[in-house]
Amino acid sequence: MCDSRTVSLTRRSLLGAFAATAISAAPFFPGVTAYARGSGDIRRLNFYSGRTGENMNLIYWIDGQYIPESMNEINHFFRDWRNNATHEIDRRTVDFLAATHNLLRVNEPYMLLSGFRSPQTNAMLRARSRNVAQNSLHLRGQAADVRLRSRTVAQIATAAQACNAGGVGRYSRSNFVHFDCGAVRSWGA
Repeated sequence: MCDSRTVSLTRRSLLGAFAATAISAAPFFPGVTAYARGSGDIRRLNFYSGRTGENMNLIYWIDGQYIPESMNEINHFFRDWRNNATHEIDRRTVDFLAATHNLLRVNEPYMLLSGFRSPQTNAMLRARSRNVAQNSLHLRGQAADVRLRSRTVAQIATAAQACNAGGVGRYSRSNFVHFDCGAVRSWGA
């Protein structure tokens, strides 16, 4: 027979251990492993789409494994909202976004402005602006444009650059930051 004090302490210990690991971990790819040390064993993504009005707040990685259902939801959420075309979103981009969000220590969801772009959408945007790349990483599901109301473009970009995990573009006039899992580089003001 178990003593109720022993069961309570054991349960409390387990709950404490779970709480300690419930912090979103930074991604485990070159450039951001330093931020993962001592982190938890889950990764979370929290987004709002200003284009569709949808929200997404989910755990997409547990104990070293990506959750297929969560990744499918991310692929759908990051779709080209103009024509509902979907594409697999590169896990490195998802991890980069999650790591930066974690560094910023905010509960506010990112606002997604652009995730995957179909070739038709990219061509239309290129016709309107010289700032849209012909071979944009958005076309491959490797980029996202986001903003946070509680953080400036400079604050978000600085946190993203600290991850040393891909491209970081500052678009201060339009109030968003571009993330991609391409070569480590930065641009904009």
